[in-house]
Amino acid sequence: MTTSTRPESSTSKPAMHTPPVVSPQAWEAARQQLLVKEKAHTRERDALAAERRRMPWTAVEKSYTFEGPAGTASLADLFEGRRQLIVYRAFFEPGVFGWPDHACRGCSLVADQVAHVAHLNARDTTLVFLSRAPQADIARLKARMGWQAIPWFTVTDSFDADFGVDEWHGTNVFFRNGDRVFRTYFVNNRGDEQVGGTWNYLDLTPLGRQELWEDSPEGYPQTPTYKWWNWHDNYEAEKAAPDKKWVEVTDAGEAAFRALETARKA
Repeated sequence: MTTSTRPESSTSKPAMHTPPVVSPQAWEAARQQLLVKEKAHTRERDALAAERRRMPWTAVEKSYTFEGPAGTASLADLFEGRRQLIVYRAFFEPGVFGWPDHACRGCSLVADQVAHVAHLNARDTTLVFLSRAPQADIARLKARMGWQAIPWFTVTDSFDADFGVDEWHGTNVFFRNGDRVFRTYFVNNRGDEQVGGTWNYLDLTPLGRQELWEDSPEGYPQTPTYKWWNWHDNYEAEKAAPDKKWVEVTDAGEAAFRALETARKA
C-alpha cells in the first residue's frame, strides 16, 4: 500500500508520496536487502581509507606563524607534541557573513559537530581550527558557542592561500616526523560534510584508526579494536594500559557479535 500525505499546516504544497506500509516481516526483508549494499559501502569506505594511508606526502618547507591563546606558534607547535595534525579552516573574520557575532554558518555547523578532541588525542592526533580573526574575538566566539575544547588559532600569513583554504573552507592533514612536517591529505567542498566524528577524522589521517583490522602499511602503529576506547576524561589515568574490565567486556561483546553473524549465515 502506497501512502500519500499532505502537511496539515498548508494545502498549497504538493502531497508527499511516501514509501509503502508493509508488515514487520516484509520490512525486515527490505532492511536485510539494503544491508547488503550498506555493508559493501562500508568495505569500500575502508578500502578508500587504506588507499589514503598510502598516498604520497609532500614536505612543508615554508615557515608559518600563527597566533594562539599562549602567543605566537609555528606549524610544528600546532601538533602539541603529537605526530598527526588535522587543520580546519573556519571563516570568522571581517567581511564574513555573521561577523562579529558569529562565524560563517557552515563553518559553525562543522564546529558544532566536532566530537570531544580527547579521543583524537589518544590516537596521537591533534585537531585545530584556523581563522583570521584576532584571538580576543575567537575566545569570545568559543565561549558563546560552547567550542572551548577546540584549539583555535589565528592565521597571520599566507598559510590559507598556500593550502587551498583562502577563499573556501577545507581540511588539511599533516604528519610530523621529528622536525619535519609533511602534508598528507586535503579535502574540501562536500567532502567536509563527513568531518566532525572521531572515526571520520581518523580515516583522513596517514595512521588511520590504528586498529588491528585495518589494512595499513607495514610497521604502522595498531592496537586491538575497542580496547583503547575510553571516557574522554579518563585517558590520562589509563595511559599505560587498557582497563582490564573493559577488555573483558569488549571481548565478550565481540564474541557474541561474531556468533550472531555466523548464525545468520548458516
